[in-house]
Amino acid sequence: MRKTFLIATISLLAITVQAQQKRDTVIVELGKTSRVIFTIGDRKDLEVLKNYNYNDLFKNIITKLENNDTTALAQRDTTRKQGDSEEVYWTREGDDKNHIGGDDNGRDWNVDITPSRRWGRTWQSFNFDLGTNNYLENGKFPSSNANYSVRPWGSWYVGLSSIQRSRLGKNFFLEWGLGMSWYNFKFENDNTFIQKDDNGIQFIQDTRDYHYIKSKLTASYITASLIPIIDFGDNSRKARMWEGDGDSFRIGIGPYIGYRVGSHSKMVYKDDGDREKEKNRDSFYLNNFRYGARLQIGYRSTDLFFNYDINELFEAGKGPKLNAFSFGVIF
Repeated sequence: MRKTFLIATISLLAITVQAQQKRDTVIVELGKTSRVIFTIGDRKDLEVLKNYNYNDLFKNIITKLENNDTTALAQRDTTRKQGDSEEVYWTREGDDKNHIGGDDNGRDWNVDITPSRRWGRTWQSFNFDLGTNNYLENGKFPSSNANYSVRPWGSWYVGLSSIQRSRLGKNFFLEWGLGMSWYNFKFENDNTFIQKDDNGIQFIQDTRDYHYIKSKLTASYITASLIPIIDFGDNSRKARMWEGDGDSFRIGIGPYIGYRVGSHSKMVYKDDGDREKEKNRDSFYLNNFRYGARLQIGYRSTDLFFNYDINELFEAGKGPKLNAFSFGVIF
């Protein structure tokens, strides 16, 4: 059942991404250095475009360029349903913000004709979360004497998600997505061994005569999140680290849920100079579901995350009472 659920979720993720990315674009070259770009996200919009008076539209555009007019240009279509609008505005290529006027840096300008509902536009992107993870026991870090205490360095948290950002209002967005995430708990004691029986699990020290290098527990999850975001820069598309400095502060907090699709323990050691590793795939009485709250904070082109699992890592009575958390950077 778990494999079927995993295959179905990955297929749904792929279909969502493909649907979000499929666009038709027509580029019309005008003069030596000018061009008009029509980007069609939904071919149903072709019927809307047939109703435009393009002669008047382009006359108005040329007039605004000649007069350096900075007012917005909009053309209503009375055949649309109430609450729908068609906006015609200037945009810089590669930038989702609306800009009116010229560009002193010699960059190309586009004419973007976009039918939009009142709830706004949805942008799709990929998030790559990279950080560290740990857990709390009764609100505190486990004692260093506990064999299940972990090292912050080496206990990596990794997440891959397809994220949709939907505009709900001015400066207010909803980021919702589906993806995969991995907990990696690297134990403080390199010879920590997880022993499982019908009563639960125990973390003990392996006494074999080896040179132990590391010991860890890994769990993977399919995750879904729903994060309301306040973006003071009013950016429909979230900033990326490689796209520049950005110009705004943003913050959001919301729920997430994950379903465990795999888990294993691994010990690495040397035996007579030979590097060996033991991997044991098991549930270790880990809860199949994890759920909690996620905080996202961004400034300019940098975004940070903090996840906290409200439910415990292990089944009740089968292991220590631990609440996992993770934090790091969103790429």
